[in-house]
This record gives sequence, structure tokens and C-alpha cells, in this order.
Amino acid sequence: MSDYITLEGMQRLQKKINILAEERPAVIDQVQAARELGDLSENAEYHAAKEKQRSIERELSYLNSRMASLKIIDPSTLPKDAVRFGAYIKIIEVSSNEIFNYHLVGVDEIYERDDEIIQVSIASPIGKAMIGKKVNEEFIVQAPKGDRFFKILEIK
Repeated sequence: MSDYITLEGMQRLQKKINILAEERPAVIDQVQAARELGDLSENAEYHAAKEKQRSIERELSYLNSRMASLKIIDPSTLPKDAVRFGAYIKIIEVSSNEIFNYHLVGVDEIYERDDEIIQVSIASPIGKAMIGKKVNEEFIVQAPKGDRFFKILEIK
């Protein structure tokens, strides 16, 4: 289940790959320019440029292999009777009456948003605990500080 992603998530990964691919030639030029400065054993510019190049190559390799294993799921095609991948869920913590708004997504598409919606992975403890639950159904999340009790208020 952790190999699922929304179309929006896949587009974000592709955009990240494109940005890294655009950065790559400039970093290669930096490596070459630093190499021309001479003694590589004490050339801080060279070592910094090489590390940046390795970092870009590692990330590109990881993202490309990850994208090859991901399956795009269109949440609009899934039933809305229970919490499923891609659902927007409003829950309340029973002990504190605190309300949370979650968007249940794949592990590769967790990012900060500009609204009150928290993206939560389907592989996270709370994500796993919510899957399959229906409106007004309660569930427990085992947390390091003890069990937390929640109730589903709304599913979109």
C-alpha cells in the first residue's frame, strides 16, 4: 500500500526531478572549474562541488527508481463510505476534543501545505488506524506516550 501516489504527488516528484536535472550541468561546471584550480587534496571548492554533484545524482537516482515503482491512484474512483487512500478526513481526539483535518496520501507526497489540512501517510500509525473506518466510528492509535482515541467526523 505504500507504493500508491496521487496524480498530484507524482507531478510533484516529476517537478523535483526536473529541477535537479536543470541544476546538474551547473554543478558539473563547478566541479570542472574547481578541478582546474590545482591540487585536489586541499581544494575545498572542488570537494564541495563534488559532494553537491554526488547529492544530486543520489537524489535523482532515488526519485527515478521510486517513480518506477509507484502506482497512481485516482481517489475520486474509490468509494467514499469509509476512509481510503486519498480521502480527506475530519477527526476528533476524544480526550481533548481537538479536531484534526487530514488528507490520507502516499509516503512520497508528504509536504507542508498553506492550510489547516495535515497530510498523513497511509503507512503512518494514524493512517493505518483510520483505513476502513466509517463516519462516527472510533479508532485507537498506539503512541509512545500511550493510546490515543479518535472518532471519524467526516470523510470526503
